[in-house]
Amino acid sequence: MPITRRAVLSAAASSLILPVARSRAQARPMVRIGVINDMSGPYRDQTGPTGVACARQAVQEFNTNSAFDIEVLSADHLNKPDVAVGIARKWFDQDGVDILLDCAASSAALAMASLCKEKNKVMIATSTATSDITGKACTPNSLHWVYDTYMVAKSTGTATVKAGGDKWYFVYPNYAFGESLHRDTSRFVREAGGTVTGAEAYPFPETTDFSSALIKARASGANVLGFCGSGIDLINVVKQASEFGLTKTMPVAAMIAYTNDVRSIGLQTAQGMKLTECYYWDLNDRTRGFNNRITDKVTLWPNMVQAGNYSAAMHYLKTVKDMGVAAAKADGAATVARMKTMPTDDDVFGAGRIREDGRKIHTAYLFEVKKPSESKQEWDVYKPIGSTPAEEAFRPLSERACPLIKA
Repeated sequence: MPITRRAVLSAAASSLILPVARSRAQARPMVRIGVINDMSGPYRDQTGPTGVACARQAVQEFNTNSAFDIEVLSADHLNKPDVAVGIARKWFDQDGVDILLDCAASSAALAMASLCKEKNKVMIATSTATSDITGKACTPNSLHWVYDTYMVAKSTGTATVKAGGDKWYFVYPNYAFGESLHRDTSRFVREAGGTVTGAEAYPFPETTDFSSALIKARASGANVLGFCGSGIDLINVVKQASEFGLTKTMPVAAMIAYTNDVRSIGLQTAQGMKLTECYYWDLNDRTRGFNNRITDKVTLWPNMVQAGNYSAAMHYLKTVKDMGVAAAKADGAATVARMKTMPTDDDVFGAGRIREDGRKIHTAYLFEVKKPSESKQEWDVYKPIGSTPAEEAFRPLSERACPLIKA
């Protein structure tokens, strides 16, 4: 039979396609996690490189029995929503990223949540404070891990009022995180029988001198200074309040504080301060085990939000394995829905679950900062003085704050 030109071309095309198809069949599927947070600004120590290391730790442990490859990308969004969305959009459109993790600044996280819904990707906010993530801004594609303003406000605000700190003056940063924390804490202070004598918003991140706000706080007649900032702002305000002698009559209630903040302030200045975290390295055998595995990879030991990256990444990867990589990559909303049906359990938070509104729930712990004489080593900074059960610590579903929750 004569060989036609069409037959030659068809044979040539087949010889090119088959090796490519064979190569693709042999390739392992890839899942990409994008850790986006503050790597250079005021929240670097609270999120930053240690947060990335904790996500990588989850990947390392999960990869021992994984049928797919996992890559972790990281970026600094400078606490700016437009920068965050620009990075995330490039990651989704060009780099094949499947999930945003960490997220930090509330304004940036809220903007990225909208983008994830648009692109049908997954977002897990671990270091974001605003309770709006599972409130009016909730989406089928986003989850809120670790903590939020509602939880820390309820835990720290209520307990402080019950201990006699019933007159509050608030100082808070003028963006979504600070505003929601001020709102939620004021509510719980009043519900516990306390009063709010005044409040001052400060420009973020420009402010380093809090003397004006501290003078107004002293003149207000309050007996508690409720500080709703975090990071370097918290460090500055506590040190300045101590220098002014304010903490002798008006102790600081640190609404958002972490172990690395306390170390930066120093136990001599921070001793007696009350705060809430959901994780502490010395809580139990499981937290100590996790901390032992990560400490040689970080300069700063993980706080609750950094350790939360390990917890969130591990649960996401378990879900991908359960669904199958192709299905998980194809539909972020379906992946989030599956994550909600699976119980959570890891060495950071222990057993827990994800509610219908996307809120990950677990026990919240109230800590008091130790005196220097009580500390055995540099990271031994807390003593637990109370706890709130998981089902009570976060905003109840009955409030129907999330539009996804139907009556």
